[in-house]
Amino acid sequence: MTAPTRTKGGATRPLIITLVVIVVIAALGFAYASPYIALNNLKRAADARDTQTVNQYVDFPALRDSLKEQIVGMLNRRLGADNDSKLATIGAMIGVTLIGPLVDAYATPDGVAALLNGMPPHGDPSERPPAAPAAAAQAPASPAAGDAAHSAAPAQPRQTTAGYRSLNEFVVTYRRGEGDAHYSAIFRREGLFTWKLAAINLNE
Repeated sequence: MTAPTRTKGGATRPLIITLVVIVVIAALGFAYASPYIALNNLKRAADARDTQTVNQYVDFPALRDSLKEQIVGMLNRRLGADNDSKLATIGAMIGVTLIGPLVDAYATPDGVAALLNGMPPHGDPSERPPAAPAAAAQAPASPAAGDAAHSAAPAQPRQTTAGYRSLNEFVVTYRRGEGDAHYSAIFRREGLFTWKLAAINLNE
């Protein structure tokens, strides 16, 4: 009595199913990790002032609108808090009309680097993000210059957390050194694997 022979198709079917399962699991894992990868790639590109790569990971029109809304809100809160001072009121009103240059300054690779390194705008109309540290690092510096640069460097945020807020929104929260002050950078999904920095919340 001869044993039944296995057909070639029957032998390869379990292998195909296994491969499909592996591909699906890998795709789901990559989809889950994609905002973390986008955050890492964006931060490295922004720190290096790699404009082309930064443009791939930032929705600048949406970020500009968000910055404008947040800074106007910040100035309005100051206006409400200082309503007993006519000088402060006038200053805040002038500030609201001058936020365009501040928004434009932070909707740049320099501004994105500042936002991702714990240095958000504070709402002063003349405020600008710090210059690229990478450019200064390329030139040799004396020990005194190094000490000065170190003393001028802004403090790093106390704590940074990142995670999904919803299926299509990923939030990075930066806790600053002043008490419980914190702000967040908001990434939004575009397609299955693509994420872009699209908003900032300065009053979380």
